[in-house]
Amino acid sequence: QVQLVESGGGLVQAGGSLRLSCAASERTFSNRAMGWFRQAPGKEREFVATIMWSGLALYYADFAKGRFIISKDNDKNTASLEMNSLNPEDTAVYYCASARELWGIGSRREEDYAYWGQGTQVTVSS
Repeated sequence: QVQLVESGGGLVQAGGSLRLSCAASERTFSNRAMGWFRQAPGKEREFVATIMWSGLALYYADFAKGRFIISKDNDKNTASLEMNSLNPEDTAVYYCASARELWGIGSRREEDYAYWGQGTQVTVSS
């Protein structure tokens, strides 16, 4: 069982940056793709970014391209999401997730993830 804990959320002004972190409790995290998702108030959870188990392939939602950077440190069992040029539309609870299968390339689909963190709130003020 992989337990994930996010941190790094908070309140930031529009145009600012935040770096979210995700720490995993179990070593097979390093062998799994992981992803970041977010859920804004009144909206469904949506895909943000995903990274291959090895970190060699990255995929982003269109709104994240050029602004967000996903990374993974398999030695430390951690992952990060660096978010730049934030705007109020980025306000949401952000979740990290670890893939159900080992050795995956990453996925945009929630059903491909078996382990989820509790979420961290990101609020961007205008």
